[in-house]
Amino acid sequence: MNRYRTPLKNVRGWGSAKTGTEHFIHQRLTATALVILGLWFVWFVLSLVGSDYLAATDAVSRPWNAVLLVGFLVATFWHAQLGLQVVLEDYIHHSLLALVLQTGVKFIAVLGAIVSIFAVARIALAH
Repeated sequence: MNRYRTPLKNVRGWGSAKTGTEHFIHQRLTATALVILGLWFVWFVLSLVGSDYLAATDAVSRPWNAVLLVGFLVATFWHAQLGLQVVLEDYIHHSLLALVLQTGVKFIAVLGAIVSIFAVARIALAH
């Protein structure tokens, strides 16, 4: 008879896992930050069209531009990791494969953020 029970029936009454709301809020906050910072980033890149390398590095080295660029990078990698986590949770049903992929996505997101922030810091602090 247990084979006819739905997954919902098996978990009814267990309560919330207590993690969905936090994940949802983080996705919405990073999305909001990306809208605002994305508009700034588009304006920033368009203002550099036709500039040479020195003018571009000079623009990145300005404090407000460097801070906003780092914020954009953090929000981008965090939001991407959160989105890929949802996709993997929804479509990968093998436990070990899901664990390996989740760990890989987090590792790549952190590594990408660190390398990107290091690049901005190197440019900003070199001037």
